[in-house]
Amino acid sequence: MTRTAVVLFNLGGPDSPDAIQPFLGNLFNDPAIIGLPWPLRPMLASYISNKRQKEARKIYALIGGKSPLLEETRAQAAGLETALGGEATKVFIAMRYWHPMADEAAREVAAFGPDRVVLLPLYPQFSTTTTGSSLKAWHRAAAKAGIKAPTKAVCCYPMHDGLITAHAALLERALEHAGDQPVRVLFSAHGLPEKIVKAGDPYQWQIEQTAAAVVARLAKPDLDWQVCYQSRVGPLTWIGPSTDDEIKRAGGDGKGAVVVPIAFVSEHSETLVELDIEYAEMAHENNCQPYIRVPALGVEAAFIDGLAQIVRTTLAPDAPELGPDSGRRLCPADWGKCPCMEA
Repeated sequence: MTRTAVVLFNLGGPDSPDAIQPFLGNLFNDPAIIGLPWPLRPMLASYISNKRQKEARKIYALIGGKSPLLEETRAQAAGLETALGGEATKVFIAMRYWHPMADEAAREVAAFGPDRVVLLPLYPQFSTTTTGSSLKAWHRAAAKAGIKAPTKAVCCYPMHDGLITAHAALLERALEHAGDQPVRVLFSAHGLPEKIVKAGDPYQWQIEQTAAAVVARLAKPDLDWQVCYQSRVGPLTWIGPSTDDEIKRAGGDGKGAVVVPIAFVSEHSETLVELDIEYAEMAHENNCQPYIRVPALGVEAAFIDGLAQIVRTTLAPDAPELGPDSGRRLCPADWGKCPCMEA
């Protein structure tokens, strides 16, 4: 019986108030986030994490003092394990910036003794700052744990049918709730510094493809929609337009907003605080009503079934070592940071 390990990658989040500062320290010490060399990077990471922890504690206090991301990811892992079926397949979780991190997950995978491993990011759209960073951390951890099993990694799945079906179904429900009230659909994704995208990171292009595919699935030719980006920090220029500016613009146009977390498949601080509290207040102040937030995908059946399909396709004998489930590079050649090779 072939034993298969599937490793889900996610960001991770603090599991207590005391974990907030070290979580932030891990985040800002990642070379994919801050490109300074050692020892400047850890010194700066320590400074930023200490400076930001007070505000971060206030944010997490609004949702119980910790991130729900691990519980959300565990539910997705359990659903995926059920969808894949069989005792010979086990799904593991490797968080990037808080426990269980790659080293812990790799030790669990090694103890399981798999014959093959699939690395599956819970980031549908590839970025060097998310999937790219997680893959590097995993390969270091796997080597340290002595994992020798053949390993295939999924790069991205921004237009996969399961992802699009799940998003479209949740958005359809939200639009029904809005009724005849004029609304603009805002596909909100976590932002990136503009310089990262200009260096060839395909994240923004893939976000746009996901949003366009969801709109096409709805088949509503008159739908008013916009892609936008949230969570900007620091002095750098970030990709836009920003979600807050688009909320204000919708209000100015006499419309409400239906906000879709298009890059987040799990609920966490950016959805539960930034979208549900901060942006909801902004919408109220700017006469952007109704303000409706579409849930993250979570354990939506179409999404979980889609992940299972991606795993099965990745395990096919002729599947590429690294690539989307189609086996072909999705991104135009301009996006040189895309890790997929041509089939």
